[in-house]
Amino acid sequence: MAAKDDPIVIKKYANRRLYNTGTSTYVTLEDLAEMVKKGEEFTVQDAKTGDDITHPVLTQIIFELENKDGQNMLPIPFLRQLISFYGDQMQMIVPSFLEQSMIAFSKEQERFREQMKGAFGKTPMDMMKTPMKALEEQTRRNVEMFQNAMRMFTPFPPAGSNAATLAEPPKKEEKSDDLQELKAQIAAMQRKLDTMS
Repeated sequence: MAAKDDPIVIKKYANRRLYNTGTSTYVTLEDLAEMVKKGEEFTVQDAKTGDDITHPVLTQIIFELENKDGQNMLPIPFLRQLISFYGDQMQMIVPSFLEQSMIAFSKEQERFREQMKGAFGKTPMDMMKTPMKALEEQTRRNVEMFQNAMRMFTPFPPAGSNAATLAEPPKKEEKSDDLQELKAQIAAMQRKLDTMS
């Protein structure tokens, strides 16, 4: 029997059906989206293998929501930038940055809602100024946080560096030391991001 604080296990069967083991009922992607909105923790497991497939299922929910009329939250320039980071040196930093940005945004959302409420009853231009200022401020803070995080990462060669030196494989000992140094820098960046939020 699962403990009360353990996440609910959702099993996904080969026929694509999702089974909520907490309620002993079949659920849909929409049901899972509602669980996320309510803050209910769950993991999705492949019913046959037991593999954790939570990430692809959550991604599928986002895909479904983005395809509904009027539901688009991810602007095309953002999607293009995100795609460009796959396989890039920045790929390891992006998830942490996005996670910290969403945490900061979540903390500020109540303030945004209050500003939106306060904006009603004003002229249409006044209604847009207050929330836009708050959004611009949050964006500025996110950019500053990202720039501070980037200052901590110095193992990447600056643009225009000699590619011939990069093509030469490092010795095994150097490679291990570089990996340890990179891990230490990532941990330091995470600690700094945690103190900034």
